[in-house]
Amino acid sequence: MTEELDEIYRLYAGDVYRFVLRLCHDEALAQDIVQDTMLKAVKSIDRFDGKCSLKTYLCTIARNLYFNHLKRADNRNLTLDEALDVSSEQSVEQKTLDKLRAQQIHRALHKLGEPYKEVFTLRVFAELKYGEIGALFGKTDRWARVIFFRAKEKIIAIIDKEDANG
Repeated sequence: MTEELDEIYRLYAGDVYRFVLRLCHDEALAQDIVQDTMLKAVKSIDRFDGKCSLKTYLCTIARNLYFNHLKRADNRNLTLDEALDVSSEQSVEQKTLDKLRAQQIHRALHKLGEPYKEVFTLRVFAELKYGEIGALFGKTDRWARVIFFRAKEKIIAIIDKEDANG
């Protein structure tokens, strides 16, 4: 069993690391998530049904672990300097407007159903290519492009409706 695990790690750890690094842009965090991914995969290998490749399965686990990390990070308390991002030269007014627009997009994103929400998140926040997104879903890059376009249209419509309603 240990030999099989070593082989899986040898074959896929690099790909999973690069995938997570694209998501988080933090080498140390990416390494931690890869380790956690492999551990979780070993513990839940009985749930792997073979409908997707092992690489896709591992990347899905890694993506979920990263999103869980983000949720935990969002819940931590920020210092005043972090909240205001005083290191930036942007005006407080512009930062406030940017933050309000980001919150509006985030609210709209949460109103989307799947796969729109997931594809939009992977494309915008994880900066994945359409081919990579399609592969995660077992679909083509064209499918990912269409779903992303529709997600953008839905988000714009939600925001426009919110703006019209005041």
